Amino acid sequence: MVRSIPAAAPSLGAEERDAVDRVLRSGMLAQGPEVAAFEQEFAAIVGGRTVVAVNSGTSGLHLALLAMGIGPGDEVIIPSFSFAATANAVALVGATPVFADIEPEHFCLDPAAAAAVVTPRTAAIMPVHLYGHPAAMDELNALATRHGLAVIEDACQAHAAALHGTPVGAFGKTAVFSLYPTKNMTSGEGGMVVADDPAVVRKLRLLRNQGMEKRYDNEIVGFNNRMTDLHAAIGRVQLGKLAGWTARRQANAAFLDANLAGTDVVTPPVAAGATHVYHQYTVRVPEDAFAGGRDGFAERLAERGVGSGVYYPVPIHRLPSFRLDLDLPETERAAREVLSLPVHPQLSDADLKTVAEAVAGK
Repeated sequence: MVRSIPAAAPSLGAEERDAVDRVLRSGMLAQGPEVAAFEQEFAAIVGGRTVVAVNSGTSGLHLALLAMGIGPGDEVIIPSFSFAATANAVALVGATPVFADIEPEHFCLDPAAAAAVVTPRTAAIMPVHLYGHPAAMDELNALATRHGLAVIEDACQAHAAALHGTPVGAFGKTAVFSLYPTKNMTSGEGGMVVADDPAVVRKLRLLRNQGMEKRYDNEIVGFNNRMTDLHAAIGRVQLGKLAGWTARRQANAAFLDANLAGTDVVTPPVAAGATHVYHQYTVRVPEDAFAGGRDGFAERLAERGVGSGVYYPVPIHRLPSFRLDLDLPETERAAREVLSLPVHPQLSDADLKTVAEAVAGK
C-alpha cells in the first residue's frame, strides 16, 4: 500500500494535552484567564492591536461586521474566490455581498475590480488574504479612503503574513483570524477579531457575550460566541510554535518552487514586499497541460500517495446559496485550475521530495 501524504495536517501533541489538563484541573472552563492571556499574546503578531477571542472565524467575521455598524441596505465588496463564510457573514448581518474579481497571480481581491463595483450603498471592503498571501492592501486602503469605506480584513488563512513589514490584521479597522484545525495554528476551533478602535472593541466584547459586560446587565442583544479556556489553552501552545512552523512552511515552499521550475504547473509567485505564510501552496494546473485536466492530475498524484486539495472548485457567487450570474473571468479560471499541494511542517524531507517528484512526473 502506498503511504498517503496528506494535503494538510494539524499538529497536536503532549504540550497541548498538558495545557488542556491544566484547565480541567483549574475548574475554570468557560471564557476566563486563558482566553485573556491568549488575546494578549496574539496581539504580538498583529502589531499590538487589541484582540477579542471568539468561538470560530465565521463568528469573528459576523461580529466584526456588526461592530462596524454594517447592516441592511449596505453593500460589502468581497472576492467570490474564497470560502463561503466570507459571504455568509455579510448576508447574516443583512447586508449585500458584492462580488469582485481577483488578480491572477495571488488569487486575492483585485483593487481595480473592487473599484468598478463601488456604489453609493457600498459601506465596506472585505479583502481575503487567500492561502496565506496578503492582499494588495495599499491599493485597497487607498480605494477605501477615496470612498469613505471601512476595511475589514478576512485574515482567516494568514497568521503572521505581512506586507512591507506590516502584519496582516493591522491594515483594516478590523480583521479576523480563524483557528480551525487545518489552519497554520489551531485552538481546536475558534477565531480572533482584531480592532484598533476602543468603541469597536467594546462592541465586539458585548456581542460575543450575550450583550453584557457585567453579568445580568445586558446592554444590547448579543450572542454566545465565547471561546472556552480549553480552546484558548491549546491556542496559546500553538501560538508559541507558529514562528517555527511558518519558517518550515516557507522552506518547504521554496523547495517546491525550485524543484517544480520548468514543469507544466505554475508555482505561486510572491508579491514584492509580501511575506507569504503558505496556508496552502497553491499551483495552477493549466486545463490543457494534462489529460483529464486538474482533476485528472490530482488523481495521478493520489496514486503516488500525494494528497492535494482544490480550494475552491465553485466560486461563492455560483453556490446555490447565492446563485448569481456574474462575469468574473479570473475567478472562474482559478476555480478550474488551482490545486494545493502539501507544504505543512509535519512533512519529512523524504515526503517533500516525494511530492516534488510526483508533481514533476519523475
